Amino acid sequence: MQFEFASAARIIFGDGSATQLPQLAREQGSHALLVTDSLQPEAVSKLIDTLRSADLLLTHFPVSGEPTVEVIDEAKAIAVSAGCDMVISIGGGSVIDAGKASAALIPNAGAVLDYLEVIGAGKKLSAAPLPFIALPTTAGTGAEVSKNAVIGSKTHRVKVSLRDNRMLADVALVDPELTHSVPPAVTASTGMDALTQVLEPFVSHLANPLTDGMCTEGLRRAGRSLRTVYDEPENATARRDMALTSLLGGLALANAKLGAVHGFAGVLGGMYDAPHGAICAALLPPVMEANIKALHAREPENPALKRYEYAAQFLLFDRSARAQDAMDWIGETSRRFDIPGLGAYGAREDVFAEIVEKSSASSSMKGNPIALTADELTAILRAAL
Repeated sequence: MQFEFASAARIIFGDGSATQLPQLAREQGSHALLVTDSLQPEAVSKLIDTLRSADLLLTHFPVSGEPTVEVIDEAKAIAVSAGCDMVISIGGGSVIDAGKASAALIPNAGAVLDYLEVIGAGKKLSAAPLPFIALPTTAGTGAEVSKNAVIGSKTHRVKVSLRDNRMLADVALVDPELTHSVPPAVTASTGMDALTQVLEPFVSHLANPLTDGMCTEGLRRAGRSLRTVYDEPENATARRDMALTSLLGGLALANAKLGAVHGFAGVLGGMYDAPHGAICAALLPPVMEANIKALHAREPENPALKRYEYAAQFLLFDRSARAQDAMDWIGETSRRFDIPGLGAYGAREDVFAEIVEKSSASSSMKGNPIALTADELTAILRAAL
């Protein structure tokens, strides 16, 4: 057995831990590019005020929506002009990815397309990224501990990754209290993403004992708290559970990859204006069904078959649960959350061939427990409409 495990240099988790940010920032640099959502909740605004009063220079770069090639190039230009020597991201996964990509690009020559996989030149970073601190305000992506940044290209109508082991955050500061003000629709979407990201690495052919432990713990916490945090937004225990599920998923996917759900999600997110987590929610049951059917038909000895059963048992706290029970629970959860199918965002059968072709080239698809055929991938999209 051989495997590697990479993570943020330092992870700090717990209610109220965000108060440590000024001291942590001073340890990394003196002039920060501060990347946030364009609209900040009160808790984040107060946190920014503490940074301003902590003898730190701040160049504020608000981000609206998911980061694009143009946004990252603009952030780099502003940071270079201002002389920033570190980057801090406070926000959801998009904000953290924008900061992570900016930290990587600022010390390196050229534009972001020079370094992007699939649609760009795919060059390797020559210089190490600037110091980077990540504070998530949603519980979904686990971006604070992953080594890639997802960036959209409107020209190519796809989302792809900037990736380098050195892009791991110097500090991942996870304070569940920052997620309490997240509205129900975002709680639902990000929660489904968090669930997907502890399930896909668990059945990935690259799973290892370290990621297994993280995924099983994440599945348990999602099973007991995903619905609760939607129904009871101020439930601190449920918020902590989902923040930890997100963190565990980020650690797992950074080391064991994901699967067909995220292989599709990057492409669909670039083509349609749809929340990432909602795409994952629509795809997860049909991907599970397709994988299990393909494994039975072509690789009946593949350990992923048994892993799907175990995942259901962890998720549902039931030793007799089977994979179908998990699929039923996930589908019912999506209905409770009012998450629609892909058709609600404009997906149509006449573009399935394009979606399948683009998705097959994605990095996430390479973590799937079995290689799916074009027909099987098309059937997944049809079921997710």
